[in-house]
Amino acid sequence: MRPSFLESRAVSLLLAPVAGVAMWAAFPDVGLWPLTIVAVAVLHLALRRDHAGWGFLVGLVAGLTFFLPHVWWAYYATALVPWLALGLLGALGFATFGAAWTWARRLPFVTRRPWAHVLAFAALWTAVEQWRSEVPWGGFPWGRLAWSVAGAPTARAAWLGGVPLVSFLLAATGALLVLAVTAVARRRVAPAVVCAVVGVAAVLGPVALPLPHAAGLTGVDSPPVTADVDVPDRSQLVDAGTSVAQGGVLQVGAVQGSVPVIGGHASDNAAGVLDNHLAGTRDLADDVAARAAAGADHPGLDVVLWPEDSAAWDPQQNPSVARSLDQAADRVDAPILVGSQEYPEGGGRYNVLLLWQSGEGVTQRYAKQHPAPFGEFIPWRPLFRLFSDQVDRVTTDMFAATNPPVVDLPVPRLGRDVRVGVAICFEVAYDEILRDATRRGAEVLVLPTNNASFGVTAQSTQQLQMTRLQAIANGRATVQISTVGVSGVVAPDGTLVARTGLFTSDRLAALLPLRTTWTPATAAGYWPGWVVSASGGLLALGGLGYGVARRRRRPAAPAPAADVAREQPTA
Repeated sequence: MRPSFLESRAVSLLLAPVAGVAMWAAFPDVGLWPLTIVAVAVLHLALRRDHAGWGFLVGLVAGLTFFLPHVWWAYYATALVPWLALGLLGALGFATFGAAWTWARRLPFVTRRPWAHVLAFAALWTAVEQWRSEVPWGGFPWGRLAWSVAGAPTARAAWLGGVPLVSFLLAATGALLVLAVTAVARRRVAPAVVCAVVGVAAVLGPVALPLPHAAGLTGVDSPPVTADVDVPDRSQLVDAGTSVAQGGVLQVGAVQGSVPVIGGHASDNAAGVLDNHLAGTRDLADDVAARAAAGADHPGLDVVLWPEDSAAWDPQQNPSVARSLDQAADRVDAPILVGSQEYPEGGGRYNVLLLWQSGEGVTQRYAKQHPAPFGEFIPWRPLFRLFSDQVDRVTTDMFAATNPPVVDLPVPRLGRDVRVGVAICFEVAYDEILRDATRRGAEVLVLPTNNASFGVTAQSTQQLQMTRLQAIANGRATVQISTVGVSGVVAPDGTLVARTGLFTSDRLAALLPLRTTWTPATAAGYWPGWVVSASGGLLALGGLGYGVARRRRRPAAPAPAADVAREQPTA
């Protein structure tokens, strides 16, 4: 049978980069989130040929077109080869989906039933996202569909089923869009209307979910790319939804000290970074004094949050840094959660958050569980050195810790300890870390990060989208605090209530509602991811097996008449 126009190789190859570009524009800093659905629909159209190898190629082209600009920050931070390698790694997920979908849609119930077609497409897409979030070397969850819609109604579905459910709904809506347009082209009005209604319900329906939304809570605009913006009075405490608090309110300050920039790139001047954050803490202390002078009921802070690696020297080993932290904590009259590095005697290093109490030193500690491959450790170093000398920029590999992602913060004002869930930088992309923190009793979440190496790119705003989704999924007020920005305060329903610009010294102070109940997504734990991963695998393998069996059962084509005559036995 001759392939249709949309099944032609030329058209499918033309549609693939269109899908990739549309998906790139759905993410920050362009941020046109409806294009996520359009991109999925276009990719669905591009994958109409019944050939797994061709599906792999089409998916690869779409993936490269999306991922290479999406992770442009990797080129800025390193060089050409690492950027290309990271883009290819992400694109291989799209390619895997392209081949797997070719197999899965061969199953009769997927072919004959539109509803099964949509569910199978969405399940397989979400499964591939889960797979590439775990392998290789711990996975790379950047670019999941859900991360594009943090400010959209669909994001609220994370409260119910976590990030996988949001991606599932978006993928399903893309498939529904294709079916609706196809039905219209065939003048079948009723199926088109049904697909459109179901698609709209999938995108907008999550607004009906009972998220912990505080009355009167308003969000801020999308984070600015540059620091040249007007900011509100930083001496005021921002309300992050205190009316939905279940265990009181935590008063936090956060310091974005910024990093000296030399020649267009962030400087490695550790002393300058430390001084900037000490200065920002003094500014927070002045803010406390101003609120007290104005007669505020509770002008002080319960804790000050510093970003990842804001004190490059370990204060446990460096008396000078320890004295500086003591003085800063005394002045603001609050402990400081500071980011640093630890270097064990046996080699290697840990990326740590240290709760520093004046006169006591470190009283709580969290070490990063999920170091970033190639950014914080180099797997198979001798092999990859053959392709790029950039691997030698990581001179000391980071160890993966096994400690729980929580810090117990003494809060005398509340008369108890408050458990704070923590994750460092790229760990925000791994659902299990913050979910584990919440299940262990975390009442708020804190995400220190260091975005200095990525310049004025979309890396930090992409990360803030993830922070908002994790706040919704776990029902916790969340603070992302960066060395250079973008930092932000997020309410438990994902509303961004305060933010900073990039590469500016700034500070935030917020009232965070303490919450103890679990969302359905938190209660479900790993199960949504496991179920969708298994479903996707079964669909792909089932379709592959069915296709093989069908080919084996297919009768051989009859031989030409002359050949038949020649093969007849003679009397």
